[in-house]
Amino acid sequence: MASTTAAAEPYQGPLLTLELVQQMRGAAEQGTTSLRRSLDLGRSESAIEVDRAGWTNQGQRYPYPERCRERTVYYWSGSAFEPAARYSGSLIKLVPTEWGAPTFEIDGIKMLPTARVSPYEDARSKVALIEPRGKVILDCCGGLGYFAAWCLESGARQVLSFEKNAEVLWLRRLNPWSPALDARLTLTQADIATHIRTLESGLAEAILHDPPRFGIAGELYSQEFYGELARVLRRRGKLFHYTGSPNKLTSGRNVPREVAGRLTRAGFRTELRADGVLAILN
Repeated sequence: MASTTAAAEPYQGPLLTLELVQQMRGAAEQGTTSLRRSLDLGRSESAIEVDRAGWTNQGQRYPYPERCRERTVYYWSGSAFEPAARYSGSLIKLVPTEWGAPTFEIDGIKMLPTARVSPYEDARSKVALIEPRGKVILDCCGGLGYFAAWCLESGARQVLSFEKNAEVLWLRRLNPWSPALDARLTLTQADIATHIRTLESGLAEAILHDPPRFGIAGELYSQEFYGELARVLRRRGKLFHYTGSPNKLTSGRNVPREVAGRLTRAGFRTELRADGVLAILN
């Protein structure tokens, strides 16, 4: 069963991290009553009034979080600051980064690269490989929407985004770096591994495929699925498939080359690019 996510209003309240709370408390301890900091994970700065008991922004009074941990984003629930995390079979949480734009984790496994570059900027460089301007884009595994955001920024005609996990969609509504839905961006809650069979042949002019690791979602690396990607993509259309760089010494596998081989058998010309595979449909 698939459902299209309505263009609900994104979360508008403050987002806190341990570092920010420490800065506010430290300022109050030193007698500083006001400072400017970001309450939206680096997207903008706001004036904050602080004291030892709590803080105020735009006339709204807030307490400090009762507990504040590293690698956690906190949102205002209306009565308290709560972690941006949910458990429904797996623990899914928004994780701050030094770059501002957050990543997210599923059971402690990081879903986006953050070691050398912002996950948002990393998405920009990968989206550029498919040259999205004027195209209809199939975004197979939407996640936090960074691929979709750069497709829109780069002039894509339409982005059809799919995300299976309801909790990831919830994180996306909290995340100020995730794109708003509009006439050019649709977001459907569906498992693309099966839902792709319902899509029209030749629907997309380019595809972005950023699946979880092979061990989590092997069906999204299968020959059958790649055949469906070839079916929905127009001839000479481009596909970027993110694979990451799994450790061959511990896994004994070369996932990027395995992916390239299967895509070749599905009718693509391939080359290894940017921690993944860039492919063009013959």
